[in-house]
Amino acid sequence: MEFTFSTLGAIMALVISIVLIIFKFQATYSLIIGAIIGGIIGGGDLVNTVNAMVSGAEGMMSSVLRIMTSGILAGALVKTGSAEKIADTIIDKLGDRLAIVSISISTMIICAIGVFVDISVITIAPIALVIAYKLKINKMAVLIAMIGGGKAGNIISPNPNTIATAESFKIQLTDLMLRNLIPAIIALVVTIIIAILLSKKESTKVVDSELEKNEEDKLPNFINSIIGPLCVVILLSLRPLFDINIDPLVALPLGGIIVQISTGNLSTTRENFTYGFMKISSVCALLIGTGTIAGIIKSSNLQTDILALIDQMNLPTFILAPISGIFMAAATASTTAGATVASQTFYEALKSSGIDMISAGAMLHAGSTVLDSLPHGSFFHATAGSVNMNIKNRMKLIPFEMLIGLSSTISAIVIYFIAN
Repeated sequence: MEFTFSTLGAIMALVISIVLIIFKFQATYSLIIGAIIGGIIGGGDLVNTVNAMVSGAEGMMSSVLRIMTSGILAGALVKTGSAEKIADTIIDKLGDRLAIVSISISTMIICAIGVFVDISVITIAPIALVIAYKLKINKMAVLIAMIGGGKAGNIISPNPNTIATAESFKIQLTDLMLRNLIPAIIALVVTIIIAILLSKKESTKVVDSELEKNEEDKLPNFINSIIGPLCVVILLSLRPLFDINIDPLVALPLGGIIVQISTGNLSTTRENFTYGFMKISSVCALLIGTGTIAGIIKSSNLQTDILALIDQMNLPTFILAPISGIFMAAATASTTAGATVASQTFYEALKSSGIDMISAGAMLHAGSTVLDSLPHGSFFHATAGSVNMNIKNRMKLIPFEMLIGLSSTISAIVIYFIAN
């Protein structure tokens, strides 16, 4: 018989993990330690606690396997220069007059085709800084343009957070990506408006010493750069179009191999795939740690108590989807970890309430982008570093990031009502 932990234990597991992460403990170990202590506080002995943690981690393995292979595509796109070429082309075609728009769209597309959101920002940053320097656009406007574009692309991408949510909710990855297409576009529009408004404010400008850009002749051409991602999109689209199911486990690495071939970089395949593995391995380790704490939360009374609270407040049950995504992402300061914990914890509750699981996944996934970039997570610091921004100014962008995430979340809720 499965042991049930108290709600206090589940909450303490999260709180302890957050505190450890804030104090710069390794994130995966922080989650594991939090799960152990939370399980014991929740009334379990070591055997019950470890069993719940192992069960939670085991439930993560199918997601981890698919996410691991996504590193092949990401590594190929980044290291061959394909991601940068795609971005450079978009920015060049839209021109200086639409600089903010082009930066946001570029980041959105790079993230949407399978580059991780933090790497998308880091990839676009050198190009964006050159534009910002030339047009005298401040850093805050440039960074929010990239972050918001990344958030928009992330909810329609074959990235770890999307894969984990689709796996937990037992829905097709393509269905989840398509359901959030309109919320992604709305988030992009909100991003552009915010970035334009911020560009008119007095703030830190880019200086010449911060500029860094690859030589154009070292990058592949646009057609060769885009072939691989297009193949991935086509393969993943076969299921909704023709009922031919090509698993992301096959489509994503195949896209990476095509990128290597089309850009004439077969000789660097080993190095590029190794780069992708190094980038994704930390995400996979984080997910295993996330699985342990999800195991404690799933085996606790937390979801029952939250549902009772929602009922007492006369709120509709579907609100559990976006709220759980918002709070779990805030707790872990990670879209992937937040979406994973929330979707694994509340899947049964949402399913039993009769909510369409694609809509539930879309709302939860969008919600996980609202408070996912708090200072106790790596995304906050990686994005600040991409434009050499200090912590004080980076903190000022959090309310704007929240507005962007809320715009996609509210849009996903509206679409749920329309679909039903």
